[in-house]
Amino acid sequence: MLNRMKQLRQENGISQEKMANMLGVSRQTIISIEKGRYNPSLPLAIQIARCFHTTVENVFILEEDR
Repeated sequence: MLNRMKQLRQENGISQEKMANMLGVSRQTIISIEKGRYNPSLPLAIQIARCFHTTVENVFILEEDR
């Protein structure tokens, strides 16, 4: 699954550390999600989208939808 998390995070001036704290996960988790090595659970994906005031579909892109 592809994602725009890094782009959205940078556009909003949020560091990986701050994002991790906001979501209650480790910085390593944020790095893994951004690099596409880890797909978050649905509840975590919803939390991420809410941090950016957008939808899950706007953050995470299914490869077959590209």
